[in-house]
Amino acid sequence: MTHEPYPTIRLLPKISPQKIRFGFPWVYANELVLDRRAKKIPSGSFVTLTDTAGFFLGVCTFNADSKITARVMDRTEGQRIDHAWLQQKLQTALSLRDRLFDTPFYRLIHAEADGLPGVIIDRFGDTAVIQPNASWAENMLDDFTAILTADLGIKNVFKNAAGRARKLEGLDDENKVLAGNITGSIPVHMNGATYMADIQSGQKTGLFYDQRPNHAFAARLAKGQRVLDVFSHVGGFSLACLANGATNATALDGSEAALDLAKQGADTMGVTDKFTTLRGDAFDKMKELIDAGEKYDLVICDPPAFAPNKAALSAGLRAYERVARLGSQLVSSGGYLGLCSCSHAVDLQGFRTANLTGIGKSARAAQILHTGFAGADHPTHANLGESAYLKAMFFRLD
Repeated sequence: MTHEPYPTIRLLPKISPQKIRFGFPWVYANELVLDRRAKKIPSGSFVTLTDTAGFFLGVCTFNADSKITARVMDRTEGQRIDHAWLQQKLQTALSLRDRLFDTPFYRLIHAEADGLPGVIIDRFGDTAVIQPNASWAENMLDDFTAILTADLGIKNVFKNAAGRARKLEGLDDENKVLAGNITGSIPVHMNGATYMADIQSGQKTGLFYDQRPNHAFAARLAKGQRVLDVFSHVGGFSLACLANGATNATALDGSEAALDLAKQGADTMGVTDKFTTLRGDAFDKMKELIDAGEKYDLVICDPPAFAPNKAALSAGLRAYERVARLGSQLVSSGGYLGLCSCSHAVDLQGFRTANLTGIGKSARAAQILHTGFAGADHPTHANLGESAYLKAMFFRLD
């Protein structure tokens, strides 16, 4: 069979096509016939995927050097992946965000969940930050930029090339402005707080939009409370708590630059007198606070991904348990503890068990109040569990 317009790759005879037909978007190297012809297909090219009998499964992007060798782009036979196709994808994503948010500050594209494998785009008003973490997206950067600026009302586009995913794809690490002019930090208003996003030098795209609903839940607990925000970045939880009536808040992080942005946010909000920063290793500083007898009414810990892959799972779960153990020792009687994980490899049950083990080792009893996830601008791909990476649990401790 011939399947225009792209070269054809096929599954190995022993591989069932059913999971692909039912919506799974990835095909691994050990599931494909990777002969000399296939290995000569340039990275980032589009291909037609078939089963061993030659029946169409999907139009994919291809990278012979990646463990995830093919990623499904479209399930329409003969579909061409071009400017018009990409334009429709971006417009569809925009229509959802316009329905969800009153102001244009959100994640616009969430990779596979928005049908654009390996692509992240965060929007900050008239500025967008794109992370093209797959070869096909790097090849179509001009198309992305043209559509964002001509059709979506965005003036400035910045390419963020940091991160492990681009290295795995064999891509460069060069950050650069693709359109417009970007200077200084951008104020972002969420949950009554003001955050300063440094999109050129900050972590990831400059701000973590995914925690918006979890910030909101913590803020509901915060009125009249003393708050400790561990792994705070630019003050995600602490500033939301102050905006909603916390008596004071301390932001603990290892990054001086992130804490400076948190201070700027607090200053803009007029809560500088209630806001304190503490710089250093989070584990070391929590131990110091415990030794000093410090107690807080609300402690939130939002660490980096301790288990970014399955190989790191055991160590990651031990780290989450340790966070829960130390964090719970800083919570006053009847107070609240919020624990978060952004690790793809850690499922909710594993995270819950690690948290409760850590709390138990601190001789504290807990009620589970709330389990949270990423906001709706970070949709979950229905057939890809890894896209549901963020988990947050809130406890009341005796």
